[in-house]
Amino acid sequence: MAIPETSSSCVTEGFTAAHNFKVSNFPLLQGMGIGQFVSSRNFSVGGCSWNIRLYPDGDAAEEAKGHVSAFLSPQGGQGEEGVRVKFTLTALGKDGNVASQKSTDHTIDESIGGWGWLKFMDEPTLQSLLRSNNKGFTIRCVVTVIKAPRIEDVRSIVVPESNVLQHFAGMLEDMETADVTFTVGGEVFAAHGCVLAARSPVFRAEIFGPAMKEKATRRVEVEDMEPSIFRALLHFVYTDSLPEDAGDGNVPMQHLLVAADRYGLDRLRLLCEVKMCDGIDVETVSTTLALAEQHRCVQLKKACLQFIASGGVLAAVKGSNGFKHLAASCPSVVLEILDEISSLGV
Repeated sequence: MAIPETSSSCVTEGFTAAHNFKVSNFPLLQGMGIGQFVSSRNFSVGGCSWNIRLYPDGDAAEEAKGHVSAFLSPQGGQGEEGVRVKFTLTALGKDGNVASQKSTDHTIDESIGGWGWLKFMDEPTLQSLLRSNNKGFTIRCVVTVIKAPRIEDVRSIVVPESNVLQHFAGMLEDMETADVTFTVGGEVFAAHGCVLAARSPVFRAEIFGPAMKEKATRRVEVEDMEPSIFRALLHFVYTDSLPEDAGDGNVPMQHLLVAADRYGLDRLRLLCEVKMCDGIDVETVSTTLALAEQHRCVQLKKACLQFIASGGVLAAVKGSNGFKHLAASCPSVVLEILDEISSLGV
């Protein structure tokens, strides 16, 4: 004889997010005084507001002497009882090299100023980091807010996570259902006209415009673009994300940004801007700045101007071939560089 059965489960949820706090010209912050800090803007994780506090001269006289202090600071939503968090603070160079990393698990409430490390980074590590990264670095904070456990009845029906993007990504390899082809630099790409038209007004005009209707087959010749860039463009159209290898240098990102602008893909254009802001260096900053000016990328242009003016790299930048191109194609930007340097008192 079967006996009645019931089931329940303990469910614990965690919400994770990351915030990058970029610090430029750090030596100018030193000398602020013990206990003085700079903070990132507030960011939200798990329904709570947080920021990163960085103490250039340490947070306490004796304990933190010769060290930079760093803390995660609650800014609202934690309540009097607090929330349990796991978090990691990492000091990164421009190439993602880890100079210092610390992790902890703690319950934080709104009554405390922050939780972290008095001795986050010692002076030798700091100086090495500054020498190799134009006097700046990034503090990356990864926070997981752990909610209180709850008890639920066990359901017999489990709804899986959406996999629609994986299905769309698979369509890129599906030659059988493709109805339009693109020839790019000698390579042929098959795609689906309805997908491309839904994502880009330019693709819509190319595929469903009057000129295409007069042709027996849908074939489009794409000029002035590398096959690898068009492949990355299609990947974004189908998956709404950059390919995994898209972060390999600023030059491919420059070409992909131009392609995004050409096809009216605003989100892709902004993703490229973000990647390029993180990858600015002496060799590519001039061409990146020229590109930002030509394609009206306001934030990217600002990041380039700040890099040239504040990183002590002006002489090296002026000696690059990219700077000669910049001066010839965008002479007004050279004046903006001088204005930026003047505003910083360099």
